[in-house]
Amino acid sequence: MPPSMADQRLYRGSSAEERRAQRREQFIEAAIHVYGAQGYRHATVKAVCEAAGLTERYFYESFSNSEELLVASFQAVKDFLFGELEKASAGSSGEALERTRAMLQAYYELLQGNPQSARVFLVEISGVSPAVDRALVAALEAFGALITRTLTPREGGGAADDPLLRAGVVGGVLHIALSWISSGYTRPIHEVVGAALRLCLVLNPGAVKPGRGSGV
Repeated sequence: MPPSMADQRLYRGSSAEERRAQRREQFIEAAIHVYGAQGYRHATVKAVCEAAGLTERYFYESFSNSEELLVASFQAVKDFLFGELEKASAGSSGEALERTRAMLQAYYELLQGNPQSARVFLVEISGVSPAVDRALVAALEAFGALITRTLTPREGGGAADDPLLRAGVVGGVLHIALSWISSGYTRPIHEVVGAALRLCLVLNPGAVKPGRGSGV
């Protein structure tokens, strides 16, 4: 019995849906490179298409405009970054303070090692439009929640539950990154991590055990 049309399509390789998904990923990877190198406001759809090795027809198959691609590339960077931070925290055998230190160490190492992604995450996403700003705000809230879960895994109430304070801490962690990057990474990373950790301790001063010191 001859295969069905769907079987024939799959037999020849990926399905049409899988190929569309692959092209979308190519555009996102290309956008991170192009936006990180040129800046979002100076990049064109043509430049992204050239970097992806695809035509504009395929671009508009996946995205309605450059802004939508910017959000998608930002989300991709965010998802990868947060996944790595979770792994760094889980891989630390210490208590909350050391898990938070490990997470911050991974955060700054990733930014330093991936400057194009860092630019997308820290710079290019800001001030483009209300829709893009909403994606940024949601990511910052998620980052604050991640820091809080790591630093206060069992405790509740107090400073850790103050959304304004969490927002201030996350903003400080990001501004430390921006300052470090703009200086050409001149400060040793352990000093950068230490400064960010001291800031995060505002959310849970009790993470520093009496008589042991914070080590930051």
